[in-house]
Amino acid sequence: MRIFHARTITTLAGPQTQALAVLAGRIVATGDLAELTAAFPTAVRTDLGDGHVVPGFHDAHCHPSCLAETKLRLHLGSGDISVPPRECIAAAVATTPPGGWVTVEGYDPRADPEGRLDRAALDALAPGRPMVVIHFSCHMAVANSPALELAGFRDGDPAPAGGDLGRDATGRLDGWIYERAWFDEWYRAVGEPEFLPSHRIEDLVEPLAEVCADLHATGITSWCDALATPKELRLYQLASERGRLTARVGMLLWYRYLDELRRAGLRAGFGDEWVRVVGVKLMADGALAGGTCLCSRPYRAETGGDNGIQLMDDEELAATVEAAHAAGLRVGVHANGDLAVGKVLDAIERARALHPQNTVNHRIEHCSMVDDALVERIRHSGVTPVPFGSFVHGHGAKLIGYYGDERAEQVCAHRTLLDAGITVAGSSDYPAGPLNPLLAIQTMVTRRTADGRVLGADQRLTAAQALEVYTAGSAHATGESHLKGRLAPGMLADFVVLGASPFDTDADGISEIPVRSTWVGGRRVWSAGS
Repeated sequence: MRIFHARTITTLAGPQTQALAVLAGRIVATGDLAELTAAFPTAVRTDLGDGHVVPGFHDAHCHPSCLAETKLRLHLGSGDISVPPRECIAAAVATTPPGGWVTVEGYDPRADPEGRLDRAALDALAPGRPMVVIHFSCHMAVANSPALELAGFRDGDPAPAGGDLGRDATGRLDGWIYERAWFDEWYRAVGEPEFLPSHRIEDLVEPLAEVCADLHATGITSWCDALATPKELRLYQLASERGRLTARVGMLLWYRYLDELRRAGLRAGFGDEWVRVVGVKLMADGALAGGTCLCSRPYRAETGGDNGIQLMDDEELAATVEAAHAAGLRVGVHANGDLAVGKVLDAIERARALHPQNTVNHRIEHCSMVDDALVERIRHSGVTPVPFGSFVHGHGAKLIGYYGDERAEQVCAHRTLLDAGITVAGSSDYPAGPLNPLLAIQTMVTRRTADGRVLGADQRLTAAQALEVYTAGSAHATGESHLKGRLAPGMLADFVVLGASPFDTDADGISEIPVRSTWVGGRRVWSAGS
């Protein structure tokens, strides 16, 4: 038995308190220190000082497993931003063994001072060698000629369904591959080799442990890996077996593996407190920050059609959602634009009507653009929206440029959804968006972009509401409200010690609150200065 005490503990399950009693990784009692000391006189006491304790942050949609592989590749977003992308890429080419693929991640064409990369530029950087540079959103990439040839894309080929191929003024492929043209190569069907070379799972365990530490440093104790395959499942299991997994992980498995899940009889929630299957991941449209999401009205965009790209046609979407729902699985469907959100709700409502025995809460990943009618349908169907927490801050200028002021003001409508009585989850979509949960909370409170503009003031939340989105709301999205998101008897002892109260800090300074330590199951997994 251990008693943790601090100046203030926000439980989100009742009044603030000063102490938690923990046994075998779970909270058995909360209250003031004298009360718990009297009740458990032999318990070891741990003084957390004058910090403010809150439930551990739970990122309901991010991609940490891909970051483990990224640590073995070049990621343009994690290096010295003063070094031009082409210079970084040239260095990667020089250090890649002859004949090997050159793979670069985190590219933002709008931040490239030398102009947007294309096929010709990559051919010059890596003559005769396959190269792919992946957009920061992961919804598109640019490839050189050898890579295009290996993928089977030729100048005269039409764009595949649900995707697009960029072309220059002469009609020749310019190297850019969008949405399903990219995803269907990146995540090929069961039994087929991956388009990109990958590392052995054994070699990814230690990089994954580093990723865990990176996320713990921001106060994250749990996450949902929002696009996993059997490879990532095995990686998490191996890391857990080796004692290198210090966070709690749920997974949305890519829909290509749905038949295998159904044959095995796996249902939503299969697993334990450390590694579990949350559901199945589908994609209905493109990227919000990539300018390819499917909207009911045209918008300004660099790529795709004038109102976005639909990745799955209506029939495929409906059939896949129904199959997953009938099997007792949760679906997490990526949908940004209002037209895409409506199509996802059509599929979910149909599946519920046909198979009412599955009452699991389905999810709409991002759910970026909604109107009053869509909000009512979301509420009525019990769907959990998982909007971006800090995209307004990180990508505000892009959103205005793509969608115009009016739509950008209403992107990530946290206030509208909460006011309708809908439980909302917190998400970074990291590495496509900023990771820091405190920045997400700040953004939900202020709606301020990186350049200082307020974008959608009517969607602002209080700090308490934003904190609940990123803790209890996310636990609801993964079907774990009974385990985490609040600090109460019977719940997991997952918490973070902050250097100041997010409720008493100036809203524009919430992201600067220091994380002093992060605890999972009553065990410290990260501390400042260690």
